[in-house]
Amino acid sequence: MSSQKNVRVRFAPSPTGGLHLGGVRTALFNYLFAKNNNGEFILRIEDTDQTRFVPGAEEYIMECLAWCGLNPDESPNNPGNFGPYRQSERKPSYRKYAEDLVEKGYAYYAFDTAEELEEQRKLQPNFRYAHDNRMSLRNSLSLGKEETDRLLAEGAPHTIRIKMPENEVVSFEDMIRGRVSFETSLVDDKVLLKADGMPTYHLAVVVDDRAMEISHIFRGEEWLPSAPVHILLWDYLGWKDEMPIWAHLPLILKPDGNGKLSKRDGDRLGFPVYAMNWKDPKTGDLTTGFRERGFLPEAFVNMLALLGWNDGTEQEIFGMEELIQKFSVERISKAGAKFDFEKAKWYNQEWIKQAPNSELMPEIKSVLEKHNVDVADFGDNFVETILDLVKERLTYIEDFWEQASFFFQKPETYDVDAVKPKWNDDKTKFFNEVASLFQDQPVWEAPVLEPLFKNKITESGMKMGELMMPFRIMLVGGKFGPDVFKITEVLGKDKVVERIKLAVPKFQN
Repeated sequence: MSSQKNVRVRFAPSPTGGLHLGGVRTALFNYLFAKNNNGEFILRIEDTDQTRFVPGAEEYIMECLAWCGLNPDESPNNPGNFGPYRQSERKPSYRKYAEDLVEKGYAYYAFDTAEELEEQRKLQPNFRYAHDNRMSLRNSLSLGKEETDRLLAEGAPHTIRIKMPENEVVSFEDMIRGRVSFETSLVDDKVLLKADGMPTYHLAVVVDDRAMEISHIFRGEEWLPSAPVHILLWDYLGWKDEMPIWAHLPLILKPDGNGKLSKRDGDRLGFPVYAMNWKDPKTGDLTTGFRERGFLPEAFVNMLALLGWNDGTEQEIFGMEELIQKFSVERISKAGAKFDFEKAKWYNQEWIKQAPNSELMPEIKSVLEKHNVDVADFGDNFVETILDLVKERLTYIEDFWEQASFFFQKPETYDVDAVKPKWNDDKTKFFNEVASLFQDQPVWEAPVLEPLFKNKITESGMKMGELMMPFRIMLVGGKFGPDVFKITEVLGKDKVVERIKLAVPKFQN
């Protein structure tokens, strides 16, 4: 898929807040493409918009990528030969290129103040600074050389804008969408350099991609409208032959398919949209992430990879190595991908089922600690035995407590409504006898205990269903959990006998 040059791709987020799963997917597709082509994956921080900069956001982005296993070959923390890796540290280089464009007639100085532009917006609801009105605004094209030179000499605040040509068509080949064309008359004269000397995204992204020798650009389709500006800049700066190959990724859509998935949709529908918890330092608001919700990174990455890509088969479970091996741009869809949280949960269940216990144990221990269980009182082997019993039932790691708390503490409540209406003296007698029988039982293993219990039911003349469910509720508190005789074996004789004796009085009318 790659051209002759070395494959170098970049993920270039702005440090402005939480990392949306669409951003992580962009990073993932960049990473997979790079690794599939023996190339480099680069992290560049686009922090030129100082008004939107949020302290801690850069570190957060790096932690998200590390959690997902998307480790950059070059980044601010791991610089290579193409630094600096923060746009703000490149500030001096941008003005030179902007001035060069003015010199060549491809851009111009604009002296309009924010107030003047606001006034224009009031006069024209759909105001845009473009070819049809630029001569009536305050810029070097309308003011002439002498007035422009005077304003510049006085240090008058100004921006530099691209001069979009009229009635031309800009086209390019997109790896996902094929031939894409734009009419230049419909595109406004974007600001390239702001009054504070910082570049806008449009100029910075082109200058940086060239400086870093980026070969392919994967970004969301919301950037398509900016493509004509970027393509002209590659051309106007004299770098057309070095321009990267483009790929605009499909959007991740709301569950109903109507529009792009946003944080608000997650809040409204009760699922995470960020990779990890994000706490806004200004407001203190906490937004839950997939990690803290109990997703394994493998499940999160697997789910993201299949939002807009598949390998052409029915396969749905992929580890990172397999994704790298099978990834191809040809299999990326043009259409948006609906986000389905139920499906995301399914991926997590599947990954928990197949994860080695050793990988899950640290998380399981922290769940137990959260519920004031001292793991040392039980031992790792005991916890692992229980994990094996309930693993199939976990959607999130956090579910371990709900599914297994009764192994670590007596039930606090019983689902008596399921038992009481049909309880009678025969059942009281039966369980008192079972408790004695168990007390005298020398071999405490499920294959021995199960026939013992069932033979006792047969002797009693009662039905199996009438006694199995109460037995389960005595041990766990409700109608759930793994095989009841496995539970019996793991709890041990003393606890089982104690729980039967504690529960029977609660079931009596």
